Amino acid sequence: METQTATPKLTLDDILLLFKETDRKMQETDEQMKKTDKKINQMSESIGRLGNRLGEFVEEMVRPAAVRLFKERGIEVHEVHQNISSQRNGEGIEIDLLVVNDSDIIAIECKSNLKIDDIREHLKRLEKLKRLLPAYANKRVMGAVSAMVLAENVVQYAYNQGLYVIAQTGEHLTVCNDVEFKAKTW
Repeated sequence: METQTATPKLTLDDILLLFKETDRKMQETDEQMKKTDKKINQMSESIGRLGNRLGEFVEEMVRPAAVRLFKERGIEVHEVHQNISSQRNGEGIEIDLLVVNDSDIIAIECKSNLKIDDIREHLKRLEKLKRLLPAYANKRVMGAVSAMVLAENVVQYAYNQGLYVIAQTGEHLTVCNDVEFKAKTW
């Protein structure tokens, strides 16, 4: 003889109670997700600030070495300016380091981890530099990049775009470009 288990019948009150409980749990889950999102956003902001601080660290390493580095390349350096910015006609520009002599300027972009997109952005900056910094309109403009982390493909891309590449080698900074390198000028 087979025994059948009876399925309990739910009343309308039981169903409403289940809906209310499900709704309460969904609200709790939503609150937890909001808290998690807030923590993720805070962490992202912290990582972004750290990346910016590391970029500033690279600037502080390159700034005092710039005179030696470019003098070794036959380029005199009379001035090194840090954090240059300009706004004109709704357009803006920011340069991490600007190396200057009587006829040349070299705009240096400093990053913690240089990417190809950073190089593309820097090339755009170099294109508009004379327009947005007219005091340098009669000078030959060149570009350079530097970073704590430089992948080989990124170094090669910067080189191919006519930019100097400044890297850490041991305890010193050096310009990675070979002696045949010809910097692009604007």
